[in-house]
Amino acid sequence: MFTNIFVKAVHNIWPMLFIFAVILISIRITYLLCNKERFVFHKELLTLCFIIYILLLYYIVTFQDNNYGTNNFIPFREIFRYDLDSKLFIRNVLGNVLLFVPFGMFVTYYVKVNKVYIPIILSLIVSCAIEFAQSLIGRTADIDDVILNVLGGIIGYLIFKFDGKLYDKLPRFMRSEIFLDALSLAFVLVLVYLALRFNFWRILS
Repeated sequence: MFTNIFVKAVHNIWPMLFIFAVILISIRITYLLCNKERFVFHKELLTLCFIIYILLLYYIVTFQDNNYGTNNFIPFREIFRYDLDSKLFIRNVLGNVLLFVPFGMFVTYYVKVNKVYIPIILSLIVSCAIEFAQSLIGRTADIDDVILNVLGGIIGYLIFKFDGKLYDKLPRFMRSEIFLDALSLAFVLVLVYLALRFNFWRILS
């Protein structure tokens, strides 16, 4: 289910993703060259992934599944309305949690905080902004979505902190920028290979 949502999002906004990527990469490389700053591939790739995530998030919360119901301001009313094994629970409950897990991870990385309240506050602000915007474009505002989004942000924070503890225990050479750059490049090459191998481009047409 989540794979279908992701594929649909990429299918509908890949031109925007492509144009944004070209613009940002060209400007960033020009900036680094003009200011004689060092290019660190894995950090630049992470920033690009964050921007792509934001664009996908924007599409998912504004252009999909218009809902003409009523706003919900009673906490947990919608969450407990679904059966645990139903598709609606997976999509509306787990989906809203998973949607903000990357946000919590990115926030923790970029803000460089050790306090969970920072991702909570930022997730709350962004989620409330999303619900407010949805209420103005024919969808509904739901306090449960905010609760689930914030929970996702917290989970993302915890995952990042756990990964950080594992990272600190790695051998020194595996924490070097050269190794991380090589690993990131290998990741990109694998994605390109899989896209070609399984004809991913056909979903873009």
